[in-house]
Amino acid sequence: MQDYLQVLNPPQREAVCCTEGPLLILAGAGTGKTRALTARIAHILTQGLARPHEIMAVTFTNKAAKEMHERIEGLVGASAFGLWMGTFHALGARLLRENAELVGLDRRFTIIDTDDQQRVCKELIVAANLDEKRWPARLLVHTISRWKDNAWLPEDVPHDEAQSFNGKAVDLYRKYQKRLQENNACDFGDLLLKTFVMLKKNEDILTHYQSLFKYVLVDEYQDTNAVQYLLIRLLVMKHKNVCVVGDDDQSIYAWRGAEVGNILKFERDFPGAKVIKLEQNYRSTGHILKAAGGLIAHNDNRHDKTLWTEEESGEKIEVHPVAGDKDESRMIADRIEQEVSSGLTYDHMAVLLRTAAQTRSIEERFIKSGIPYTIVGGLRFYERKEIRDALAYLRLLSSEKDSLAFERIINVPRRGVGDSALQEVKRFALDANVPMYVALKDAATNGLLTSRAKGKLAEFVNTIELLRTRMEETTPDRLVEEILEQTGYFTMLKEDKNKEDAKGRLDNLKELIRAMQEYEDVPTFLEHVSLVMDNEQASQTSVKVTTVHSAKGLEFDTVFVPGFEEGLFPHQRSLDEEGEKGLEEERRLAYVAITRAKRLVVLSYCSSRFMYGQFQGCVASRFLMEIPQESLDIMPAMQNVQTWRAGSGSRYNQKNKYRTPLFKQKKDAVPDVTPVSAGGPYEIGVRVFHQKFGYGRVKRQSGKGDNQRLTIAFDKAGEKQLVASMAKLEIV
Repeated sequence: MQDYLQVLNPPQREAVCCTEGPLLILAGAGTGKTRALTARIAHILTQGLARPHEIMAVTFTNKAAKEMHERIEGLVGASAFGLWMGTFHALGARLLRENAELVGLDRRFTIIDTDDQQRVCKELIVAANLDEKRWPARLLVHTISRWKDNAWLPEDVPHDEAQSFNGKAVDLYRKYQKRLQENNACDFGDLLLKTFVMLKKNEDILTHYQSLFKYVLVDEYQDTNAVQYLLIRLLVMKHKNVCVVGDDDQSIYAWRGAEVGNILKFERDFPGAKVIKLEQNYRSTGHILKAAGGLIAHNDNRHDKTLWTEEESGEKIEVHPVAGDKDESRMIADRIEQEVSSGLTYDHMAVLLRTAAQTRSIEERFIKSGIPYTIVGGLRFYERKEIRDALAYLRLLSSEKDSLAFERIINVPRRGVGDSALQEVKRFALDANVPMYVALKDAATNGLLTSRAKGKLAEFVNTIELLRTRMEETTPDRLVEEILEQTGYFTMLKEDKNKEDAKGRLDNLKELIRAMQEYEDVPTFLEHVSLVMDNEQASQTSVKVTTVHSAKGLEFDTVFVPGFEEGLFPHQRSLDEEGEKGLEEERRLAYVAITRAKRLVVLSYCSSRFMYGQFQGCVASRFLMEIPQESLDIMPAMQNVQTWRAGSGSRYNQKNKYRTPLFKQKKDAVPDVTPVSAGGPYEIGVRVFHQKFGYGRVKRQSGKGDNQRLTIAFDKAGEKQLVASMAKLEIV
């Protein structure tokens, strides 16, 4: 028996040796699918079943393609040279360059990036007399890319889809394609769509490639979109030696066009297909696999498979009920330090988040605790554009000399302030030897503005000056809310047609508002941000902090999953928009999170969390009830932590049974609360409750009547100054 077969388990060996006809390899998490795939290609080559250029192997990342090619070379040496191996886009580009003239291009065509796409789309939107604010270029780029992923040419776009951009969407798509054609260019979507069209319209070319590729292998088949699926089906129809590898339980990219149905219907597409399941896991302990398997078994649309391991059961999954996100972050930091003191290094641990907005609390706790961390697949919280924009407004309010902040936000949101207007402001500043905003303010006050944008510039000055007066009258968090409202930033995001991106940015801004509740004034907060941004860890090892989506394909000794709550994980947006389909994808996300761990999984959920602009009562995710209880180790709950158990009388919105259970609001759980009218007896030392800040005690008073101000030391939010008549306090 060849060496590469001896190291395989029986199902892997069967997958390698079953070379003829359609084959579906269902490879569960950590079951050695890459080993099986590379051994299969090596087997085809060593058995003389095909030459290297007659094999096409498709991966989803360049990294995976490189790793696989290196492994194959390690098994068969130079005889692997000539394989068609790479990502869908790389292989599509290769096919297209060989036949460029058939789609009106020459072989030296260029592949444009997103910036070039947006530039072309912006020109087309302007030429069509469309409102750029309502129909931004990036939305047109996103729309056209999605249509190409669905294999739609302009004439194929469904009627309801074509109504966007005031009914001009298809015409814009057609003109966009013409512009690229004139420039001998393609975008990434064209690499697959044009290849598909070329093969479909040229039978001789299709026959050539169908004959050439005796064996086609596709990795991560559950992540294929429509055009990728159609392209593969075209290429394999002669020999039908198509082997697809994937795991429907790990299909988590529906939001970017992936169709889990492609892997679920493989046996219908290829009657007589053989199905081999790889179920022996080489990564995780028994309790982790039992927990993940029990959870994912609640999905109806899946292939049945059960992961198992020869390893010991190991540690149970820890579940930590905590009071709030600060307690949650502290718990995670403490557990990390415990693991490090036991000999584990930082780089063997990861914090996996459902949403990117959760990073803020984790980052700040890690910095305070001296824990080195790396944000994987994204920016640190305070590096994100929307956060930098909000901070720039705060910086300009704090110091009108901050010209960098001024230049960043003068036209964000768009105010019709062009380059000529800015040059005019810069000229004022140079002539007067003052910062740009000071020059603009003086010019606006003295009526010196001459540009067509003078009305917009004067309005900007008025807004900034009004907000500056509010700095002394309101709390920092409320000030940020007012900035985002008054400047139109919230409106800009709410009207953004790229809904998914805009919602994420809104969530991040709400988390920024939450962060500011912990600071007495804006300068203190800005100083804190500067220190956080300057924090660079010298250590070569660090805890990885990332979203679950970005963690797919990775593995760690220990995994923390905070926010395991209804409304967050599963996410309410998925439940509202997709119903059962959304719930199943959320469950797959949880499955992926848990199966990233080799030894230990730590789940946590809060009693209350700041979401959507206010503190909300939270309960444990329904997914905890779906995990076999014998694999869970429930830690002692902290004070006031609510829990949810199946059959506990949870009430559901009748319009949507997938909505979060309607739990009692926080104040309903507070005994003997006495509402107090405006100007009530808030004596120093009296215990109060605030809907946003929670429990606290009156520390100082000033003013009278409607202007009475209270300084309250809140248990969780720290000291806050509130106007008594507006605070809606309740005496406990």
